[in-house]
Amino acid sequence: MTSKPSQLRAPLSVETLNEHVLEAEYAVRGEIVGMAQNIAKELEKGKGNYPFDKVVWCNIGNPQILGQKPITYFRQVLSLCEYPELLQHPQVAQLFPIDVIDRARKLVAAIPGGLGAYSESAGAFILRQMVAEAIERRDGVPCNPDDIYMTDGASPAVHYMMDLLLRDEGNDGLMVPIPQYPLYSATLTLYGGRLVRYLLDESRGWGLDVAHLKAQLAAARAQGTIVRGMVVINPGNPTGQCLSYDNLRELIKFAYDEHIVLMADEVYQENVYQDERPFIAAKKVMFDMGEPYRSHVELLSFHTVSKGTAGECGLRGGYVEMTNIHPGTVDEMYKCASINLSPNTMGQIALSVLVNPPKPGDESYEQFAREKSAELASLRRRAHMVTDGFNALEGVSCNFTEGAMYSFPQIRLPPKAIAAAREAGKAPDVFYCLHLLEQTGISTVPGSGFGQEEGTFHLRTTILPREDVMHHFVDKFKAFHAAFMAKYK
Repeated sequence: MTSKPSQLRAPLSVETLNEHVLEAEYAVRGEIVGMAQNIAKELEKGKGNYPFDKVVWCNIGNPQILGQKPITYFRQVLSLCEYPELLQHPQVAQLFPIDVIDRARKLVAAIPGGLGAYSESAGAFILRQMVAEAIERRDGVPCNPDDIYMTDGASPAVHYMMDLLLRDEGNDGLMVPIPQYPLYSATLTLYGGRLVRYLLDESRGWGLDVAHLKAQLAAARAQGTIVRGMVVINPGNPTGQCLSYDNLRELIKFAYDEHIVLMADEVYQENVYQDERPFIAAKKVMFDMGEPYRSHVELLSFHTVSKGTAGECGLRGGYVEMTNIHPGTVDEMYKCASINLSPNTMGQIALSVLVNPPKPGDESYEQFAREKSAELASLRRRAHMVTDGFNALEGVSCNFTEGAMYSFPQIRLPPKAIAAAREAGKAPDVFYCLHLLEQTGISTVPGSGFGQEEGTFHLRTTILPREDVMHHFVDKFKAFHAAFMAKYK
């Protein structure tokens, strides 16, 4: 007897979904963010009884939502490329600097069909060529445009690489730093891969220990995991550390010795707030090391237009550079990219402009340099404000945010708070962050969403609120924390 349609289980019910999707977690947009969104909607409608009038979105590195202004030169070039008829306007030279006009004309002429047409699946060749030239200038080493794949932000590039690396047997894994950006753990889960954790040492400024790396790798292999690659995030997310030249040498040697792919997440390379350890690309260090490393370490390098002083998250522009990758694998990457047709053209142009800004002598240069230096100086001040604020609190310690956009303080919660969290069915750091949101409107991410050493509790907050808001942020956090600690002592 055939069941009636109403009695049949829906084919796309939760019970029938891919189990990897159900298992994947992405804390940056998790439970607390969902609650923050509901609170924001209530506030917009004049509902809800909260001791604040707006939510402060410190859960994600989204600079412009917190007031960072777009760089004028970037938006001017994008405007002319988006509406090239303006290039024929008789007053265009009065409306736009000449170097902006020249850049837009060059791009419009070299992109067949304009911004509304599909580009090559790897990205428009002229834009990949511009990115390759920028990498050569940055690192002083050759870069082939055919090794560059443009993507809709850096995250899809990570997905592509995991799709290539992780096979169906379920035994393949990647080494990922803990704490880590949950893109990596979530994507590993989606593709059925294994997460091989290596701990960063908080007591040494979130430093790396190669002996620990080797021990973790050996333990994973002993359990049957085929370790295919290792992720390194520099500057660190959520930890904010910048790797030294010697650190990078050790990592490259480790990847070579152990025959694993090195995945260098370098999206925060412009966000550096100290002078002792400037950003250095893994590729540059690898070439400096000479043979056999420069020709044999398989390196994947990621960058994006979403971070830095551009902060153009919504334009979705990114790339992966594949160094020393087998030509047959590059062909398979092209196939994967072709399935998605092409990355969006606005994001591609934005990225090409990011890595090829105005030069001294260009009409736009002074304004560009002024805007960029002012934003970086402000970010450096905010990094100090947040770190100093956290370190002044009872039971809180925070390493200085050397780079990226985040602080990751450790919070030593009283036993009564931990017990109350357990009773509420929450992890202690989630419990703390929920109360922080409800009482201050500050939306953060619990450290458990990034991974943390057993028995420790952290949270991640951006340092992106503008300076006039940051003072209020620090004061509100201080008042909340004092009340919370007093309640649970």
